[in-house]
Amino acid sequence: MTRARLAAAGMGAAVVATLTVSASPASASASWGYVRGVGAEFRNDWAAEGTVSASSYARSNVACFWQYILWAEGADELGAGSDTGVYDKSDIDGIFGANTTHATKNLQARWNLDDDGKAGPNTFSKADDNLVLYSGNPSNVNSEVIFHYEGDAHSFYVRRAPTSGNYGWYEGQTLYHTSYNTRTCS
Repeated sequence: MTRARLAAAGMGAAVVATLTVSASPASASASWGYVRGVGAEFRNDWAAEGTVSASSYARSNVACFWQYILWAEGADELGAGSDTGVYDKSDIDGIFGANTTHATKNLQARWNLDDDGKAGPNTFSKADDNLVLYSGNPSNVNSEVIFHYEGDAHSFYVRRAPTSGNYGWYEGQTLYHTSYNTRTCS
């Protein structure tokens, strides 16, 4: 085989390896910067999310989004001396600290998942099972889609943006984007 063919074969293998690595589901959305999804089967949109935890994206809108899920599910919060014993709206600040870790472990145990206290692909995938279509057409990439997240204790509205598929959630009339790299919620 000539040197040119060997070089071309090596470059082809490198491209395939690069594409394989970049398509890794565990970090795909974190590298895109937002929780996102596409397609009619929206209940698997969050199966490729990055991990948010006390050591990963701990101060972000994704942490805040996860805290909304904990609130909606009525997860137990840290400490026996808490006012209500459940994760409440005052706990939502976009900082993945000890209370959020504890509540995440509680919810993971309830969902029969590995209770490591980190919201990763498996945990997010279980959470998106609670999305109910409210409006829009999930099959149409150009359609804004609104979902209702229906937890055990509360619910809230979630938006999937047209074209990009980036998610956001509503607090009243305010739309927050599920960014891994910014924190605008509090």
